[in-house]
Amino acid sequence: MYDYAIRFETDTVPGLAVYCRDLPELNSFGDDEQHAVNEAVDAIETTLSIYVDQRRPIPRASAPQQGERIIHLPAVTVAKIVLWNTMIERDMRKADLCRLLGFHQTQGDRLVDFLHTSKMEQIESALAAMGKHLAVSVEAA
Repeated sequence: MYDYAIRFETDTVPGLAVYCRDLPELNSFGDDEQHAVNEAVDAIETTLSIYVDQRRPIPRASAPQQGERIIHLPAVTVAKIVLWNTMIERDMRKADLCRLLGFHQTQGDRLVDFLHTSKMEQIESALAAMGKHLAVSVEAA
């Protein structure tokens, strides 16, 4: 659902540029393929922050194309995406979420801040308050 596919492109300088079809705002770089993959999660989370700042829904990942590499996001990041998209569907702002949960503004802001670590329990509670149930599955790597 939110396992984004990235592609690498070589440039005139050593290293690899990283791009994502589903998140055209994403722009990252790595010294080599492994470094680029490691940087991709941070780049995706930074890009997701742009969507929140612009009050836009976060798109689902499309099927990977040949030559692309799948990036599996941390579970807390996926939960934040679902929370954010649920808020957008309901035309809720961060302040509305804070009122719903009885949180201070800073606490509510962090629940949809992809650059801040949140406790999964808090995100799960926020989703529950909006009638959503968080389910986690485990698959072979």
